[in-house]
Amino acid sequence: MFPFSSEVAFVAALANDMPVLNAMVFASSGNVLAIIVNYWLGFWLYEKTKNKLSSSKTGTKSLEYGHKHGYFILLFTWLPVIGDPLTLVAGVLRLKFVWFLIVAGSLRIARYYFLTLVV
Repeated sequence: MFPFSSEVAFVAALANDMPVLNAMVFASSGNVLAIIVNYWLGFWLYEKTKNKLSSSKTGTKSLEYGHKHGYFILLFTWLPVIGDPLTLVAGVLRLKFVWFLIVAGSLRIARYYFLTLVV
């Protein structure tokens, strides 16, 4: 719920001498599981909102933009504040789950790897 909380917990674990590999596995697996839940919530929300999205001009344009640039937008899912909403949108757009998981999941793991380099 709070921005940067997983990063703070990750750095605290490293500062308390947790092995880097363990910290990476725990933080990354929790983060990847969270984006999977977000994706499926978005996937479910599409069924609830598709008529409303399709009936408005803005909704139609948003869907078109999302389908055109959806996979590119996944490159921003590693960002702490906007990343989680983007994973929800990926589900609403019905992006292919395997590609979603490869792109967004690997970026989430890379985020913690780069934190280990900084700390």
